[in-house]
Amino acid sequence: MDTSEALEQSQPGLVSRVTGAIRKHQLNHRAEQTYLHWISRFVLFHNLKNPEMLQSDDRQVFLAYLSDRLEVSRARLNQAKQALAFFYEDVLGRTEPEGTAAA
Repeated sequence: MDTSEALEQSQPGLVSRVTGAIRKHQLNHRAEQTYLHWISRFVLFHNLKNPEMLQSDDRQVFLAYLSDRLEVSRARLNQAKQALAFFYEDVLGRTEPEGTAAA
């Protein structure tokens, strides 16, 4: 399943919402690809559950999985954190309580 399929299955129209937010912030093509990659992996990790229903704890579970089970590099983990923070704040319009996004 590719990036756009996963996002569209979890919530129709989500790909265009993500790409629209990315373009609004004038991020480059590489950043767009990276953000879509991590957001899709997050959605797939949670079995295509609608991201609107996922909470901060779900984000932490995913990041812990990347760090502890997959042992991704610190740089890639930071990419994933940034992508998810962007996703929740700029795409879904949700702000997280202090400290939750930085864990």
